[in-house]
Amino acid sequence: MGEQFYSDARLYDRLFPGGEQAVDFYRAEADRQGGSVLELGSGTGNKLIPIASDGHPCTGLELSPDMVAEARRKADERGVDVEWAQGDMRRFDLGRTFDLVMIAANSLLHLHEADDVVDCFRSLRRHMAPGARLVLDVFNPSVRMLAQADGVRRRRDALSFVDPDRGAVHVDVAETYDATAQVTHGTWYFSSDSETDFVVLPLEIRSIFPQELPLLVSLGGLRIVERYGDWTRAPFTAGAALQLAVCEPV
Repeated sequence: MGEQFYSDARLYDRLFPGGEQAVDFYRAEADRQGGSVLELGSGTGNKLIPIASDGHPCTGLELSPDMVAEARRKADERGVDVEWAQGDMRRFDLGRTFDLVMIAANSLLHLHEADDVVDCFRSLRRHMAPGARLVLDVFNPSVRMLAQADGVRRRRDALSFVDPDRGAVHVDVAETYDATAQVTHGTWYFSSDSETDFVVLPLEIRSIFPQELPLLVSLGGLRIVERYGDWTRAPFTAGAALQLAVCEPV
């Protein structure tokens, strides 16, 4: 499930900063739904902490202990009250229900087997209060890009960032795609001007195709009631980069 990639929470936050449009989208969903919020794969709290600051009771479930620790530190630093729990999104029991459940930032794609995805949906379904909704986002797979995953190491300039100790950090990625499993196997290389490959991390991400997502959701006891193609709520189309789905219990 990619635990090693998320073992350095501060490195993760430098690699993936910002995301203001996504944060605004989920804050609006929390305001629209009202009540309590549960995020699965809550990471370092980049979305849940702003939602909690809006006054919603929030709980974050995250597998990585380092990410939970960093999320707790950030929430405490900002004076925001969030309940953090370490656990597996496939099988969990928090003993209560929530008005909104979120699975953001492709977190669902760390579950490579269809049975695991369905188990996740069934677990969260048991945590949904009457009238609750699930909101999730996953990327919309590009067959052309998947076909170009040839294992060659390439520089990802858009992922470069500045580390306070190492200075400019460059990121190279080599990927191959297993079409049978629908899983992209990647190796991420982090280098500074003075230190090549100071961190090398594996990352494996599943693809969920547009016609597959409603089926997986339905097997988990839910149905998609709204689907968007970007953070502005534009309609979902074949060329959309994202699949943003709003789901309700059946």
